[in-house]
Amino acid sequence: MIYLILFALSIIITFIIRKYASVLKLIDIPNERSSHTISTPRGGGVAIIITFYTAFFYYHAFIESQLFWAICMGVPIAIIGFFDDIKPLPVYVRLSVQILSALTVLLILGGVNEIQFGFFTLHGMWLNGIAFLMIVWFTNLYNFLDGIDGYAASQTIFVSIAAFTLFKEPTLLFIIPATAGFLLFNRPKASIFMGDVGSTSLGFIFAIYMIHDASTLHFSGWLVVLSLFWFDATITLIRRWLNHEKLSVAHKKHMYQRLHLAKWSHQNIVLLGLVFNLTLFGLLLITPEKYFLVILGVTLLLLAKLLYFVDSKKEFL
Repeated sequence: MIYLILFALSIIITFIIRKYASVLKLIDIPNERSSHTISTPRGGGVAIIITFYTAFFYYHAFIESQLFWAICMGVPIAIIGFFDDIKPLPVYVRLSVQILSALTVLLILGGVNEIQFGFFTLHGMWLNGIAFLMIVWFTNLYNFLDGIDGYAASQTIFVSIAAFTLFKEPTLLFIIPATAGFLLFNRPKASIFMGDVGSTSLGFIFAIYMIHDASTLHFSGWLVVLSLFWFDATITLIRRWLNHEKLSVAHKKHMYQRLHLAKWSHQNIVLLGLVFNLTLFGLLLITPEKYFLVILGVTLLLLAKLLYFVDSKKEFL
């Protein structure tokens, strides 16, 4: 019953945001990075975040204390993302909030001194630096990959279902109806976009769950279920850096954007992502946790193959 209530709440909030988007100045005007051609309401991620945290706060007594307070640090990320959706903020403002939130999370969790990979374990205080960079990077890369109808939302639902099934973290279930209600309006052809308020917050929240599980066998599994997004964002960043491009300039060089430039529809790109994700999920389901690192290796090979496939496509600018 709670999930139906959350689903309905998400629908209602998304509808309200869409209806009053112009009043709230939440309109996405197409630019050189956009994959849409008409002005469209944004900020629909407000529905996801409000719905998720409503359930999260209501059931706080049943949530591990450290995890609860760590996830709460996603609220400042959502707030600054909302204001950024209304009027773009300087990078240093957004990054400062992300850095402070990430550092606070590490303090709440007591730091990360161990990362478990099944066959071996990394130890040391230096892992806190890795964890910090991962939180900040995931917060931003989820935003980078929110560029076509239904892509980030469908990824969010997949990750939540897969991670709950594999790692048995019940609070992940709150994300599913919260996102599904929004997805009704965001599926191709979208009548509202998620915006920074949703994408950065979701990236941050997933990063927290992953870092929280760093000392368990779950960690490699998290890297697998989130791989489609972090691989695309990371490889694209590295390629642009090697090409001496200005990294702050908007672009259309992510894999999903290049497929769209090659005349793939939003629906087909989302479907390709889902097929890829479900393949990985199936491999994880039949593999003991100790060997998740092997699946991570297989994942990297499949992603390299996917990158080769995208590189082979002719783009039409």
